[in-house]
Amino acid sequence: MSSGKVSDKALSEASYVVGVDVGGTFTDLFVLDERDGSARIVKVPSTRGEEARGFMNGVARVADSAGQIATIVHGTTVGTNALLERKVARTGIITTRGFRDVLEMRRRDRPQTWGLRGSFEPIVPRDLRLEVDERVLADGTVHTPVDIEQVKAQARALLDAGCEAVCVFFINTYANPANEQAAVAAVRSVWPNPHVTAASEVLPEIREFERCSTATLNASLQPVVGSYLERLEGDLRTQGFGGELLIVQSNGGVMSRQTACDVPVRTALSGPAAGVIACAAIARAAGFPDVITGDMGGTSFDVSLVAKGEAVAVAVADGVAVPAGVAVVAPSPDPEITVT
Repeated sequence: MSSGKVSDKALSEASYVVGVDVGGTFTDLFVLDERDGSARIVKVPSTRGEEARGFMNGVARVADSAGQIATIVHGTTVGTNALLERKVARTGIITTRGFRDVLEMRRRDRPQTWGLRGSFEPIVPRDLRLEVDERVLADGTVHTPVDIEQVKAQARALLDAGCEAVCVFFINTYANPANEQAAVAAVRSVWPNPHVTAASEVLPEIREFERCSTATLNASLQPVVGSYLERLEGDLRTQGFGGELLIVQSNGGVMSRQTACDVPVRTALSGPAAGVIACAAIARAAGFPDVITGDMGGTSFDVSLVAKGEAVAVAVADGVAVPAGVAVVAPSPDPEITVT
């Protein structure tokens, strides 16, 4: 087994660029050999719950050693499937007093026109949405400074309730994040792991529900996506990989592994987006700027409308909008992904 250290000579001899898409059923690899320009496709079964194993099985089919791979571009549905199936970490919210129900009220959506009852269940239950005294006005004025000791007490209460991750969401932080930044520092001083999300860091924009929902989803995905990517990179390094591991974002671009661990919400449509970007490029090359693409996997069916060469991805499961009850505002072909 390799020690994980890679020599400069080995790096210079690495010639493969590998695109990897880990889906719910299969792991697909596209392998480009930069020495002669040849390409091939490898397909292996995915390992649900241990996606890194299926990934490494695919890598073993690509080359004799991971050290022969120069770059890996990874489109992952780990975050997507966790969202679809609601298999996310137990997460708490610390928010401004009086605003614990922003996540549940949403935009006052009504699944049915008539009646007073709905079927919506927020990703964080009400008993894990705790309030503290603080207030920033819409113009950025600090009306009430945050009570740091109260913040620490609420963080400990969430830990006692079994939370693995926490989101700090204060209103109007797009205008002035000072209170929220102080609260996040206090939470991080008592939280036993790095899974602490500041809403103003993830989405420093107006619209309270969208910011709260996006940041909460980010917090709930951090343990899931982060542990997967850390384990994956560790396995790759052990097998001699010394190249660059890049993660596909929801806009079809790429980011570092560390950024993906810090802001996993950007991987919400990682796998589907990679396919959409490729389909749009192929369609343009074939002379079709307006097309509809379909990507059927083991967990979801992803549809995109490509209009005038621009793609908009919409995640669909069982013929209806993904039943997650969240809105995600993050870099994507369409900057707002509403998942209701």
